[in-house]
Amino acid sequence: MINSNDKNESETFSIIRKILSERIMVLDGAMGTEIQKFKLKDNDYRGEEFKDFPHELGGNNDLLSLTQPHIIREIHCKYLEAGADFIETNTFNGNIFSQADYKMEHLVKRINIESARLAKSACEEYTKKDPSKPRFVCGAVGPTNKTASISPSVERPEARNVFFDELVSGYLEQVEALVEGGIDVILVETVFDSLNCKAALFAVEEFFKKHSPRLPVFVSGTIVDKSGRTLSGQTGEAFYTSVASANLMVFGLNCALGAQEMRPFLQNISKCSECYVSCYPNAGLPNTFGGYDETPEMMAEQIKEFAESGLLNIVGGCCGTSPDHIRAFCKAIEGIPPRSIPTLTPNTTLSGLEPLVFTKELNFVNVGERCNVSGSRRFANLIKANKYEEALSVARQQVEAGAQIIDINMDEGMIDAVAAIQKFLFFIGSEPEISKVPIMLDSSNFAVVEAGLKCVQGKCIVNSISLKVGEELFIEQAKIVKQYGASVVVMAFDENGQATSKEEKVRICYRSYKILTEQVGFYPQDIIFDPNILTIATGLEEHNNYGVEFIEATREIKRLMPLTRVSGGVSNLSFSFRGNEPLREAMHSAFLYHAIAAGMDMGIVNAGALPIYDDIPKDLLKMVEDAILNRTSDATEKLLEYAQSNNKAEKANVEVEEWRNKSVSERIAHALVKGITTFIIEDTEEARTTLPSSLSVIEGPLMGGMNVVGDLFGAGKMFLPQVIKSARVMKKAVAHLIPFMEEEKRLKRLEKGSESTQEEPENAGVVVLATVKGDVHDIGKNIVGVVLGCNNYKVIDIGVMTPCEKIVEAIIANKADVVGLSGLITPSLDEMIYVASELERLKFKIPLMIGGATTSQIHTAVKISPHYSQPTVHVLDASRSVTVVQSLLDPNNKEVFAEDVSQQYAELREKHYASLKDRKYTSLDKARQHCVKVNWKSIEPVKPTFLGTHVFKEYSLEKLVTKIDWNPFFVTWQLRGKYPNRGYPRIFNDETVGAEAKKLFDDAQSMLKEIVDKKLLNARGVIGFYPANSIDEDIVIYEDDETRSKPIATLFGIRQQNEKETDEPYIAIGDYIAPVSTGVKDYIGLFAVSAGFGLEDMVEKYKKENDDYSSIMAKALADRLAEALAEAVHEDVRKEHWAYEKHEQLSNEDLFKIKYKGIRPAPGYPAQPDHTEMKTIWSLMNVNENTSIELTDHMAMLPGAAVCGVYFSHEHAKYFSVGKITREQIESYASRKKITPEEAERWLSSILSYDRLPIAK
Repeated sequence: MINSNDKNESETFSIIRKILSERIMVLDGAMGTEIQKFKLKDNDYRGEEFKDFPHELGGNNDLLSLTQPHIIREIHCKYLEAGADFIETNTFNGNIFSQADYKMEHLVKRINIESARLAKSACEEYTKKDPSKPRFVCGAVGPTNKTASISPSVERPEARNVFFDELVSGYLEQVEALVEGGIDVILVETVFDSLNCKAALFAVEEFFKKHSPRLPVFVSGTIVDKSGRTLSGQTGEAFYTSVASANLMVFGLNCALGAQEMRPFLQNISKCSECYVSCYPNAGLPNTFGGYDETPEMMAEQIKEFAESGLLNIVGGCCGTSPDHIRAFCKAIEGIPPRSIPTLTPNTTLSGLEPLVFTKELNFVNVGERCNVSGSRRFANLIKANKYEEALSVARQQVEAGAQIIDINMDEGMIDAVAAIQKFLFFIGSEPEISKVPIMLDSSNFAVVEAGLKCVQGKCIVNSISLKVGEELFIEQAKIVKQYGASVVVMAFDENGQATSKEEKVRICYRSYKILTEQVGFYPQDIIFDPNILTIATGLEEHNNYGVEFIEATREIKRLMPLTRVSGGVSNLSFSFRGNEPLREAMHSAFLYHAIAAGMDMGIVNAGALPIYDDIPKDLLKMVEDAILNRTSDATEKLLEYAQSNNKAEKANVEVEEWRNKSVSERIAHALVKGITTFIIEDTEEARTTLPSSLSVIEGPLMGGMNVVGDLFGAGKMFLPQVIKSARVMKKAVAHLIPFMEEEKRLKRLEKGSESTQEEPENAGVVVLATVKGDVHDIGKNIVGVVLGCNNYKVIDIGVMTPCEKIVEAIIANKADVVGLSGLITPSLDEMIYVASELERLKFKIPLMIGGATTSQIHTAVKISPHYSQPTVHVLDASRSVTVVQSLLDPNNKEVFAEDVSQQYAELREKHYASLKDRKYTSLDKARQHCVKVNWKSIEPVKPTFLGTHVFKEYSLEKLVTKIDWNPFFVTWQLRGKYPNRGYPRIFNDETVGAEAKKLFDDAQSMLKEIVDKKLLNARGVIGFYPANSIDEDIVIYEDDETRSKPIATLFGIRQQNEKETDEPYIAIGDYIAPVSTGVKDYIGLFAVSAGFGLEDMVEKYKKENDDYSSIMAKALADRLAEALAEAVHEDVRKEHWAYEKHEQLSNEDLFKIKYKGIRPAPGYPAQPDHTEMKTIWSLMNVNENTSIELTDHMAMLPGAAVCGVYFSHEHAKYFSVGKITREQIESYASRKKITPEEAERWLSSILSYDRLPIAK
């Protein structure tokens, strides 16, 4: 925000403001580019003065101000002659850090003074020539070659190669010298680390505390690539927020990008910056030789568009630009009015790597409370034990649970709080998932607060200061906080102590407000009041109204000082009931309900442990609110009775069930069959102490129990969910036994002598399982692993996206008996063929199992088996896996089994090739002639409500639950009802699987509720709409809607060729969009969504608990939520975003039956089987940048619970399957797509009507 009322301002302020109100001003271009044209050698840099200097000096451009001043002045004059209003001093590296590379730190002051004088003399000369156009010198303060926010060592994320105070000292020396040399403006430029910039601005403020007049300060940041972030990870908007309180005159962007690449980021900062905006891009991106190719004319055209779009107040050039570029810029912007500074709503704005703006829509901001050594015993113990990386998980969990700010407090007697907060903040700085949110520095020791302020690049909150230290020290601390650019929490304390009544709270806060705004210069929106949430229900009558006092004080504070914020530490309220977390959480939720209504904006609260207000039992809610609102005199007594009775209930002895009276072997078998983990550790320990060894517990009662499970599963009397629960029990038991087994093995080796390594086999065989390279789907593979593990096979699951070489290594390292490959997407089929051929080349002799959704017996027989001479078997589902492995490893029957499979697959191959000969295909030309016929003249396509993209970061999980199609869920768990009870919910009535299906469903509902309540998963995505028309099979997407003259992408289609006996059309997706030739303006939609963010942490948690059942359940639910998200977003598209069916009223059943208008086919599926079309979706909508949904080289989406596709709006658009196609169409498709026919065949291998050549990689 521009403050034009500072009495210490130099005259330069008013002159520049006046010019900027009339026109766009111009900054010079690159100094280095011009210096290079002189082709200087090392001796030229040395000059006479430094000819004997003992270090190489070539490339030290700043030194030329001393040794070749005529060259530097000549360059300045060329830029002034070209029309520049501002020229920069030749001091980009004029600081002690950069000059240390040349051993010239001692010359920093002199370099800066002389550089400033050179530039000043040139400006004075040109101002004298034309007084109506004054010229100004910008003192260039470069970024240094250090970074305060990023570790120089991957192994030590907390390490730094420079610290804040060192930077301040170095910058201060440079600023002092530049001002002494006569500069008009201080330009902190090419900022790649916001913390470095904050240090520079801190130094500038230190200088002007002692010197007048104050000079204008410009800041220019560098967005390093198309991600839109600085090198230290901040977005442009977050960077602006970090430094905005420094009263900048100009904020802008320069370097790294060309004008075209910089435009979207310039537009973003232009919208959010309440000051003038500058832009000086490179002459395009560097070419192969490190040069720049954009000519003055090319750049000028882009700069003109920036100006016409109202984005510019100052423009210039960076790397690769020359006086000719600046001359072209001056001409291009002539007569175009400058950007108007926006007047924005004065919202509180904070930043981590991303900005956090307190808008009305934000409602309430959660401040995560668990990174507090006083409030979290676990966190305190980790800090004391120096386990900072583990302590990070506490912060990460808070963010994932919904905390929008992280509170950090290290105040504890046995902790060096200054060192601890710095170290922890440096660790956080290396964790983008945490540092994306703002930080609250929480300490009663101001030295700790200031230490923290020196470590955070974003705009953080200081918690807290208060008048209890006296007005003088309060003002001093507030000025320091402001100089660091932070917001501040002010506690309702004064010299007389803590305010407890509404009146005292309001009085102290208002007094603090007047001091901060009128004497210190704080913006009201940077002030956060904490009117003290105090403990209620203590038994002392004077405490009973504390809740009401806070709520009413909040209401009055917001009336008197509406731009300020109100916060508080919510857990203080319920301190009387510590130890009874359910009661405390209910109190917090109810208190917040009333406090937020009164105006409370934020609070320090455990974000993951707040029940929904409406979910609190009504009797408990009444008791809690009676206490909070002081409605009854006996509220405390009633709460106390509730707490005591509930504690008694929790401690009540669990009734001993009948099965607990059986023998230990029977108890273990019962626990395994029923999936009960409650007593398994004590039963396993009892068995261990009564049997000869720990191994005999596994071989005896545990395997005995699992054999019962296996028999029941094989007989169809147990179902997959039950088996996985059994495995959970087994794993817990085995985990308990492992330490004892290791010790027994060690003692056994000692008995036999150290040379003896022979051990008895402990399993029925070793099976290596892998999801192949390019594929991330593993639910089915995990289920197979669990089932095999239950049958005493040692399963080595090497994960997803597994390259062939890793599979080979795992087979060798684990001496595998069988290897199993899994995949869901079509490209996985080719990868499986490749792995099979590699196993053959390396002469492996182990059987190969193939499984996964896209695999089939026919594909395995025709495509995979011929590449591997060992038994290769397709496994339909997990229930068949045990039988197959047993047959493959049975020493008596494995050869018979292998021969039987081989013969069966040979017959399948013969039938397949025979069927290909019988099939008839129409030519591509004929198929096009018989395409879908549409009278496009009678159709007026609906234009979407916007063109471009719309990103949603957090789609309501509650809304998705109602959109879940449960039928595929039961298929995942291999539960299938028989007619008429096949589908959901009729499956619950099935005699065979109904009961287990209902149990599974209930478990799913329970986990789903936890996912929704605790926001364990995040649903997000992006949609986009574009002008489009078709050419035959393909859909051309245009940049603009009116002229449709510039295509920006093409969605390629494939047409049906299977000859049809009737006059049905041969369909391609291009038929669903108006052809170019019709002149009809049509549109296409794209989408990419995922509900898988957070799944990895859920799965990891369950793995640590040896809980395969919950792990697989979480994955299955994430998949269902992702599909539900696709369904829900498509509904939003039809009704709102594209709005071609505004009044649609369909039930969920109707949606699942696709009764809506339009379709959303996905690349890689029947309507367009080519997965590589996903690249176009990712490219057009910047999917990765906008949503973090990644697309691998093998076209797998990460997270795996993701869906993408294309929206068609027309009534005649229906789902279809392309079917088999001929070589003719492959060649046409490859030609249009500009790929080789071989590559097209690889991606479309599953729909070829002919056999292609064997795979080669």
